[in-house]
Amino acid sequence: MRGGVKVAIVGGVFVVVAGGVGYGGYNLWQGISGGAGVGPMSDSARNPTGPVRPEEVEETSKKFLAAWAAGSSDEAAQLTNNPVDAGPVIAGYAAGAGVSKAVITAGTPDGTKVPFTVNATVTYEGTSKPWTYTSELTVVRGASTGRPLVDWKPSVVHPRLTKTTTLRTGAAKTAAIKAVDHKGRELTKEKYPSLGPVLDELRKKYGARTGGKAGIETVLESSDANVPDSTLFTLVKGEPGTLETTIDADVQAAAERAVKQYGQASVVAVKPSTGEVRAVANSPAAGFNSAFLGKQAPGSTLKIATAALLLEKGLVGADRVAECPRNVMYQGRSFHNLKNFELNGKSFGESFARSCNTAFIKLIDDTKDDAALGKVARDVFGIGLDWQTGIPSFDGSIPEATGGEAAAQYIGQGTVQMNVLNIASITATAKHGTFKQPILVAKDLDDRPIAKAARSLPDSVAQQLRAMMRRTAVSGTAANAMLSVRGDKGAKTGSAEVDDQATSNSWFTGYAGDLAAAAVVQSGGHGGDAAGPVVAKVLNAR
Repeated sequence: MRGGVKVAIVGGVFVVVAGGVGYGGYNLWQGISGGAGVGPMSDSARNPTGPVRPEEVEETSKKFLAAWAAGSSDEAAQLTNNPVDAGPVIAGYAAGAGVSKAVITAGTPDGTKVPFTVNATVTYEGTSKPWTYTSELTVVRGASTGRPLVDWKPSVVHPRLTKTTTLRTGAAKTAAIKAVDHKGRELTKEKYPSLGPVLDELRKKYGARTGGKAGIETVLESSDANVPDSTLFTLVKGEPGTLETTIDADVQAAAERAVKQYGQASVVAVKPSTGEVRAVANSPAAGFNSAFLGKQAPGSTLKIATAALLLEKGLVGADRVAECPRNVMYQGRSFHNLKNFELNGKSFGESFARSCNTAFIKLIDDTKDDAALGKVARDVFGIGLDWQTGIPSFDGSIPEATGGEAAAQYIGQGTVQMNVLNIASITATAKHGTFKQPILVAKDLDDRPIAKAARSLPDSVAQQLRAMMRRTAVSGTAANAMLSVRGDKGAKTGSAEVDDQATSNSWFTGYAGDLAAAAVVQSGGHGGDAAGPVVAKVLNAR
């Protein structure tokens, strides 16, 4: 391994290349697996204990790669800790992906992990092309036998392969698209990694509408018919059709950079006057589009909608004094403010800017309807109205609740489920005054229905709401994060605990000019500390 062992498939038969000499797969397997000429093992050797040793990592990885190289899927599978699942994946690798030959070069082990590089040749209907990628395996000790084994994951075969996907080479199901932003600038997965899942979905839905021609590709094919294929490698290029999106390349680039510094984070930017999505970014970039499909409590960012409810009912005014005690009890459930602060003789606008929980919860009885928040969220902010953005999205949910659960909803906790697309849209509605359903492609491309809210925010409510968000951005909990943002601006911070996690998720939303954005950083703490700078960077890119 230290000298660089290479595994190759030549003429449909796997062989290992070591020091420039080729060996037949069968002979290699016998030589490294302790076949002929190897004496009986002691009991201690058969059932070792403790962490796997470096020599075990090296030997086990050699055996596994060699068995895979020999086309011996059963033998390779037996060298994993899950042979039932590993066997079919390894057996289907060459046939499914169309790999006619390959050289696999193992890198230097890092503890129990062994990286390797695959230099393959993909062949389909007489056309061949080289394909290179890297992956890694991990060696663990078997739970029952104590043997060192490869910890089986489909990603050993390819880093993006999962339990619900398979590798397939053939004619693409739909033509490729050349996605461009609203100014005509091309958007690619390579330049904007977070757009990968978005572009896959757009291709699946609109590839046949853009006039392109399908090519030959190696794809990750999902067992879920609703999940689009993801292209890994292009053997024969098709003729892509051009698809214009609402994305802004500059804002998208800023969003990508902003979330990249965190292990798990998402951000979406929306144009309030039209609903056009200007950016969507996730970290990690590949895989689940949590910015559009996530479902979790958004914390105090939802107070934008709650404040709209209370303002419209005349229960508060931005400049009217509102109670903000340290804690409050509602139907047997106790609520308090961060670090148990209180505000005496201050306005509701100041309670909003300081994110006083009790100022909101004290008034739930006065609404005379525990379900009032959900109704305003739907009728004014469009939450839950089946948005047709152009790709799948979760459009928010505030289910009917009573008592303490309803009170928790007032501050974005409990059974409320949102993602940053939803919160960015709520902020955009507060800025514009009327809900504009977020979209990624123009409605006239496919004549899909676009959701419309039952009514707009009353002018007086919208003005007070913007005044409170402006106060929050200038002198409240969002001030530090929004300091660099120029022009007319507003914001709201939030934090939310999920499943008793030690550190809360950081939420932040804001607007500047005709751009609104929302972000969440998992376990990021206070909204202004982690998610706030993400939003500020996106707003500054407008």
